[in-house]
Amino acid sequence: MLYEQTTINCRGQLLELTSPIVMGIINVTPDSFYADSRAPNVLSLLEQVELQLTEGAAIIDVGGMSTRPGAEMISEIVEMNRILPAIRAISRAFPEAIISVDTFRASIARACVEEGAHIINDVSGGCLDEQMFATVAELGVPYILMHMRGTPQTMSQLTDYEDIALDLLDYFIEKVGILRGLKVKDIILDTGFGFAKTPEQSFELLAKLSVFQILECPILVGLSRKGMIWKTLGVEPKDSLNGTTAAHMLALQGGAKILRAHDVTAALEAIKIFEAYKKHTKHDCNNI
Repeated sequence: MLYEQTTINCRGQLLELTSPIVMGIINVTPDSFYADSRAPNVLSLLEQVELQLTEGAAIIDVGGMSTRPGAEMISEIVEMNRILPAIRAISRAFPEAIISVDTFRASIARACVEEGAHIINDVSGGCLDEQMFATVAELGVPYILMHMRGTPQTMSQLTDYEDIALDLLDYFIEKVGILRGLKVKDIILDTGFGFAKTPEQSFELLAKLSVFQILECPILVGLSRKGMIWKTLGVEPKDSLNGTTAAHMLALQGGAKILRAHDVTAALEAIKIFEAYKKHTKHDCNNI
């Protein structure tokens, strides 16, 4: 049986992963693909955070730059001016909240951790800022290692894989090895659904998600209202909650421990149903 990490140390707070948890999405951006996740001002931001925490989010993930396909690459100054006040406001209003900062820039990650963030969520897996791994190691915080290729502007053209699951496994083996060598203790894996992947490739990864358990790191999935769901259903992102819930259930069966979601209550309901179901199966669902 594979080793299963059951806690991550968030600057002294132990986050339990014995059962799957939900990471709530907050975007302090004007152009994120799902409009309801945007927080245009501090009052709206804090209202959204309070709602997600009340609903049961274990982590609040705050992003200052959209990384949807084709999104504009904003400057470091613009991103900093968006996200740093948000991190500061959340950490002061909700001092017990565990905050994740969604950025690929090491300087912004450092500034946000200094203002109260606990986790660094890097969509580029260290590929867009060569200082990121050393910064994570120095700060001693958990790191979400995601797979993507290129940038948000180019990734849609970079979808050629020999075997997508094996290619990603090689990627993670290399990156985790580097991070372990730098003494980074808490590494969370994110296969990056929709990032340099077609909907079909994303579903193949979802079907093979359990393969990544071999790396003995918790698995996070970012499936919420993604194109692979709403394009398959022929609807808009605002109408894709039911499809998201179905995808979340499949991810949980594949071993996902963290659901990164816009809709916290729905994601937690999927977890509750999965946990009730798992009690009555003969085999560990994480090894299906």
